[in-house]
Amino acid sequence: MWNKLERKLGKFAIPHLINYLIGGYVIGYLLAFGTRATDFNFLQYMTLEPYYIIHEFQFWRIITWVMIPPQQNILFAAIMMLFYWQLGNVLEQTWGTFKFNVYIFTGIIFTVIGAFILYAFVGPLYAIGSMFSTYYINMSIFLAFALCYPDMQVLLYFIVPVRMKWLAIIYAVLILLDFVQVGWGGKVAIIASLLNFIVFFISTKSFKDTRSQFRARSQQRTRNTNNSQNQGFASSNQAKPRHKCAICGRTDITHPDLEFRYCSKCSGAYEYCQDHLFTHTHVQ
Repeated sequence: MWNKLERKLGKFAIPHLINYLIGGYVIGYLLAFGTRATDFNFLQYMTLEPYYIIHEFQFWRIITWVMIPPQQNILFAAIMMLFYWQLGNVLEQTWGTFKFNVYIFTGIIFTVIGAFILYAFVGPLYAIGSMFSTYYINMSIFLAFALCYPDMQVLLYFIVPVRMKWLAIIYAVLILLDFVQVGWGGKVAIIASLLNFIVFFISTKSFKDTRSQFRARSQQRTRNTNNSQNQGFASSNQAKPRHKCAICGRTDITHPDLEFRYCSKCSGAYEYCQDHLFTHTHVQ
């Protein structure tokens, strides 16, 4: 299904989508600083408020809420934007531009739908916009990355090395605690913002594919390390390379420093080196 959709709609996918999302945050911060300087609250006209969208035709709110930064401290905001910029770029390279676009836009669309559903039940008596932000959409990016690369290490506070899977477990527990403690409005906001994460990995094999690719790459790194330490082992396996690029023909024996991965978009078991993985023409 995803391959069919990509063939029909892939040309409309936005490359480097995470750059535009981070750029929106930058604009949001500038407007927040303008609020402090002019005493005019720009951000209050950007929140996701179904009442104003329906009754006062402020349709821009459907988009502008994405630009409201979830973190007000400028230092933590800069760290957050750099962190999610890196995660987003890696996910786009792993899944492809189209699937990454679908993942992000479904998170945004589900959040908007959740806001209107909540408004249908509570009416204009509550400020719904304060409950909906990109915090949990960013969390869905983090969780997706952790599932794809669970053993990758990051430096917590730039000091403590922690594997992504442990951070994901901690964040999942925090989300669960938030879900238990908040009211029904908050519950709807959490479910709507993370629904893309749930739907995407249940309805596709992307989770299984990326996990298997990660394992294959980790095993390849281990073999390359062993080969560099033991030249005799490498020479004994020259006749039967484990990996071979379908474009250039290089193998893990002739070039032990290269990484090899199978392409999930090609029809068949086609393997490519790191130089041709993202540049080859997909075999259909």
